[in-house]
Amino acid sequence: MSEARTPAQIEADIVRRREQLAVTLDEIGVRMHPKTIIGDAKAKVASTVDQTAGRAFVAVNRVVTDVKDRFVAEDGSPRLERVVPVALLAIGVVGLLAVSARRRKG
Repeated sequence: MSEARTPAQIEADIVRRREQLAVTLDEIGVRMHPKTIIGDAKAKVASTVDQTAGRAFVAVNRVVTDVKDRFVAEDGSPRLERVVPVALLAIGVVGLLAVSARRRKG
């Protein structure tokens, strides 16, 4: 059987449990405070935005690297066999747009 507790032991146990309960209630109060809830929500949104921006950066960086690899040789010189056709195509498109704009005005 367990030993009988003295009134002093019971009282000390009650005081200790009251203190633990007070700490727990304080923690709940802090967690449930509107400023804490808003701060947590802001932090979660900021984290999501950071992750999304990071993924976007990685994707854009990958595309830029792929394009660069297509138009620039490993030694850093332009790959003329690829640059010249693209440049001619761009000039042709700009020319067509210019002619089209002149026809609309005139």
